[in-house]
Amino acid sequence: MATIHKIVQTDGAPAALGPYSQAVVANGFVFCSGSIGIDPKTGDVPAGVGAQAEQVLANMGAVLKASNSSFAQIVKTTVFLKDMGDFAAVNEIYAKNMGGALPARSCVEVARLPKDVLVEVECIATVSA
Repeated sequence: MATIHKIVQTDGAPAALGPYSQAVVANGFVFCSGSIGIDPKTGDVPAGVGAQAEQVLANMGAVLKASNSSFAQIVKTTVFLKDMGDFAAVNEIYAKNMGGALPARSCVEVARLPKDVLVEVECIATVSA
């Protein structure tokens, strides 16, 4: 069986910061690259982990929509935090944006993230036919 994939690009989320795609759709799934809290209109990163988490999930939502998917279709996320002390604050925003969907998830603290942001999230979701 041949793998057919499609590169996803939307102006509703920031452009990739390097040689990668915002997402790739393949075999009924969308694989979203890590999303950070860059405002796609201004290029700015908001201050504070809460505002960054909100922007991260807005960006991810735009990529999911462009992929013919949604938060309800996410099956796995990975959350990267600069400081695990921000876990509760990010969890609150994450839960609000997931709308009751509870995908499998990993959450790790990392030494550094692109543009020195405080949070990054990547996901895998199913795609609507």
